[in-house]
Amino acid sequence: MTNNMTGKPAADVWLPMEPAGISGLPDAAACGLTYRVWDGLQDFPADPADCAFYVVPYMKGPEIAMRPLPLMSRLRAVQTLSAGVDHVQGGLRAGLHSGVRLCNARGVHEASTAELTLALVLASLRGIPGFVEGQRKEEWRSGFYPALADKSVLIVGYGSIGAAIEDRLAPFECARVARVARSARTTARGDVHAFTELPALLPDADVVILSTPLTDATTGMADAAFLERMKDGALLVNVSRGPVVDTKALLVELEAGRLRAALDVTDPEPLPPGHPLWHAPGVLISPHVGGSTSAFMPRAKRLLAAQLTRYAAGEPLDNVVQTVG
Repeated sequence: MTNNMTGKPAADVWLPMEPAGISGLPDAAACGLTYRVWDGLQDFPADPADCAFYVVPYMKGPEIAMRPLPLMSRLRAVQTLSAGVDHVQGGLRAGLHSGVRLCNARGVHEASTAELTLALVLASLRGIPGFVEGQRKEEWRSGFYPALADKSVLIVGYGSIGAAIEDRLAPFECARVARVARSARTTARGDVHAFTELPALLPDADVVILSTPLTDATTGMADAAFLERMKDGALLVNVSRGPVVDTKALLVELEAGRLRAALDVTDPEPLPPGHPLWHAPGVLISPHVGGSTSAFMPRAKRLLAAQLTRYAAGEPLDNVVQTVG
């Protein structure tokens, strides 16, 4: 099929939302594009073999995300609306042709995830869950509680979300913020340490924040040895992916009362009824809502408009994290 105006082969773009609601999308007819809407909950909108640009439905899980991939023989780009791409990488390894680019949603989730991270840290330190319980029981639970001020914080995973978290820590008078990433580097805020330095950094941190992508290297990273190196009474905050933490090892530390945790993600996820993590002492759980806020949609739409404008113009895409082949 060929576009009558441009003479170029027509190419489908699969979007999880109506294109009319995305300001700044390139004109479909002028660019030889056909916008199709697929949010993962209905039948395919057209033959997947005609799809060149696939925007993965948001928060629908890996099974839905990967379902059309093996059929997308003309695919050139995959755009997630999540910061992590682990839910589609399996599909990319399953034989897509060379040159397919996988792009993440850098710039979409930083504000919301960093905001929730601070909320989890402050709620855990200041005892907010206990106050809520006390209100229900009409109990006045006064006393002294830990503050974030004067605490040492370690951010494990210093990409754009880790940096946004540090931006929001700045007014809280932390004693120290240490940063860890895959490789060492220097930023305007200070040095970023390599993951290999974690064993030496963990014992000094009052708050350890996990904001790293889920990869083969980070799966199970917060294992028994990692947790044992954390200081007594320290708070572990996970806003990355559940499998970054060894749940069984964490439960040992929580049930012993040595560590506390604030988790926006869990393993397994969703956390099933009856799982011991629900009622472990010292844990605060939110249901993976770091990015799903009112801030998501306007940023997601701006990203899609910008990426598809680049794609239609034959320009390099932003946020490319992997190229097949």
